[in-house]
Amino acid sequence: FCPGCQALQPPAPRPDLFRMMDCDRSFRIDARQLQRRFRSLQRAVHPDRFGQRPPKEQHYSEQHSSLINKAYQTLLNPLSRGLYLLELSGVELAQETDYDADSAFLMEIMEINEKLAEAKNEDNLEEFETLIKVKQEELTREVAAAFEKDDLQEAKKLLAKMKYFANLEDKLKAKKIPS
Repeated sequence: FCPGCQALQPPAPRPDLFRMMDCDRSFRIDARQLQRRFRSLQRAVHPDRFGQRPPKEQHYSEQHSSLINKAYQTLLNPLSRGLYLLELSGVELAQETDYDADSAFLMEIMEINEKLAEAKNEDNLEEFETLIKVKQEELTREVAAAFEKDDLQEAKKLLAKMKYFANLEDKLKAKKIPS
């Protein structure tokens, strides 16, 4: 907001999402604090509050609201938060290819994929859901440790593994939705 006239100003072209959400630039975040900040910012700039304002301010309100949603979703999810931290550190986020990952890990992913494709009942799907959740939590802890040691290459490798499990999670969700 303009300090003088209190008119809503346009969002910065490439804002730091951590600063915007009042979080330390760290992999470990306080999810409750993030949610409080999200709600507070949305209350301040939500488009419903700008219905009687000039069209330019209404447009800025929509832009801010969208950016706040993006910041919240990015920082709330460990995978996107980690990838964003790498991006901020200038680490190239080239698409990981299969030969970059270790073969034992790729075999594990292939086996899970095959078993998931063959899964027929709800119990099997729940097993996969638990397995994927445990693996994601384990990887999240490892990524946090890598960032704390400032080992960005290790963080990058672990985040690539997280991507594989996020893809499995998506496949699982698609399989659970009745067709």
